[in-house]
Amino acid sequence: MILALDIGNTNIEIGCMDDDKVLFKDRVSTDIRKSKLEYVAPLKMLFDMNHIQTKEVEGAILSSVVPLLTHNMKEAIRMVFGVNPIVVGAGIKTGLNIQIDNPATLGADLVVDSVAALNEYGSPVIVIDMGTATTITVIDKNKNYIGGAILPGVQVSLESLVSETSLLPRISFNAPSKVIGTNTMVCMQSGIIYGQASQVDGMIDRFEEELGYSCNLVATGGLSSVIIPKCRHDIVLDSELMLKGLRIIYNKNNGRTVK
Repeated sequence: MILALDIGNTNIEIGCMDDDKVLFKDRVSTDIRKSKLEYVAPLKMLFDMNHIQTKEVEGAILSSVVPLLTHNMKEAIRMVFGVNPIVVGAGIKTGLNIQIDNPATLGADLVVDSVAALNEYGSPVIVIDMGTATTITVIDKNKNYIGGAILPGVQVSLESLVSETSLLPRISFNAPSKVIGTNTMVCMQSGIIYGQASQVDGMIDRFEEELGYSCNLVATGGLSSVIIPKCRHDIVLDSELMLKGLRIIYNKNNGRTVK
């Protein structure tokens, strides 16, 4: 049984896996002001809620795009589970052939998503991760990670719109029944939901045009379950993509067979 964590800018995804089965996954808020002791409590609570003994955890792996929090989380994991977590980064075996200008600058989350997508869906594949930022990345037909694009995330876009205008209200992320809105709230919902979906569709079209061939498509993260169903492309939703990638990388670095 292993513990897998992905530290994002807004949330920390926490999952527990036994072989290839996800026993549970949940999220807690990212807060760089919290000490290691303040992350001990939610880790223990998640295992208590799911009736799993912490002593059953034999290893852990984490990816992080928040360096200020990485050390405290590593210490919290050691305190709760008594294991030293693998941290996705330089020197870690991933099996991913990264062909960008400076591979060392590639975010750990993009590495993990790509490893999982390549293993689960094959190449070529385009991966859409809708978190604080929306990232769209490409693994080509030769299984090379060749790059992608970074866009403002759904929540970031909405927060910017509301905070920079005087009269626009906060809205829920509910897709309206039609694209042409007839009041302010529906117009905003249309713009956020269908606008983001159109953005994803448009980027996929441009990526595939540049590549010269079609790709498998997979999406994960945050509000992907709201946006992706409104896209016109056939995109697989995989909410466990990050955890799958962390499991694969953990196994590669522990001499285990990757399933």
